[in-house]
Amino acid sequence: MSDLSNCSSSNLGHTPLYDLHRALGARMICFAGYEMPLHYHAGIVGEHLQTRRQAGLFDASNMGQAILRGVEAARGLESLVPGDILSLKPGQMRYTQLLDEEGHILDDLTVSRLPDEDHRERFLLIANAATKDADFAHLAAALPDLELTRLESSALLSLQGPAAARVLGRKFPQIEAMTFLSVRECERNGARFIISRSGYTGEDGFEISLPGENVRRFAEELLAEPEVQPAGLGARDTLRLEAGLCLYGHDIDQTTNPVEAGLAWSISRRRRIHGGFPGASQIWHALADGPDRRRVGLLLDGKAAARDGAAISTSDGFLIGHVTSGGYAPSLGRPIGMGLVAAPYARIGNEFHLDSGGRKIAAIVTAMPFVPHQYHR
Repeated sequence: MSDLSNCSSSNLGHTPLYDLHRALGARMICFAGYEMPLHYHAGIVGEHLQTRRQAGLFDASNMGQAILRGVEAARGLESLVPGDILSLKPGQMRYTQLLDEEGHILDDLTVSRLPDEDHRERFLLIANAATKDADFAHLAAALPDLELTRLESSALLSLQGPAAARVLGRKFPQIEAMTFLSVRECERNGARFIISRSGYTGEDGFEISLPGENVRRFAEELLAEPEVQPAGLGARDTLRLEAGLCLYGHDIDQTTNPVEAGLAWSISRRRRIHGGFPGASQIWHALADGPDRRRVGLLLDGKAAARDGAAISTSDGFLIGHVTSGGYAPSLGRPIGMGLVAAPYARIGNEFHLDSGGRKIAAIVTAMPFVPHQYHR
């Protein structure tokens, strides 16, 4: 994971759950300017398997949250992203990307349409922790006629796993009827919750935005349920890797476009045809002609994990790309990875060598996700 290290700076941010993480015995690390839990007593593998089998509770409060309001907020937001925002109805969510003028990815984010207020459209935006300041400054500068309000005092929980709906349904019975990428506003004990059926683990689950002053009590309520255990950044990373999901700063960044990153599915037919977003011409050509390189899944031989940035070469030593994410997959009991390789070599079944610290590791291109998604459709 990017921006991850042992904590030594006194200028780090803390989420409203910092004291709870300490009380639960978390090993804390630095991530994107925040002191965050890497894992708890169960360890990364234990928390990963707990989330696959029951439910894991993650603190995502370091992410950026903001409300975009305006008479034509959807149209304004569509001018900056390739996603289909105009067709979103209240209660629906979309995954998309902020692009620069060449179609490169400034960040990926989720957009949730909330009910209108005073004839103004409302959207909840959730951006990555490391890029949220730049993202929201970019949005505010590009959309001066719209109101962008950062939710600085809000927290964000992610409850993931096959038991998530059962557990959260005990607190909010109305959420069990929700489907993947739906969102609702709810009230509980005088506090407003925005709940989406979403997440970044490949499992069924929910992301829960709520006031920071209410989050510890609610997190402790969830952790008191027999199916739930706390989980940290380590398991969040291994889960998203098994699910074949991109991590900004690794698999996608300001040098990649959505097509080569395997995110063309997030661009609707209408947007492909009519454009109207930054880099639309470049994206259209990449869709029509194929990109120069592609993101691929990699199964590795042996037990050694590939390091991020490791060179990918053909058997005769020809350099064709690099590893963007690598690690051990607890669900599979073996190392896996993702990489960007020259498009002619991206076919499933192709065999390569990875240069990891001077050691050659054999790898084969495989379909993603590595572990099937369990989203509630």
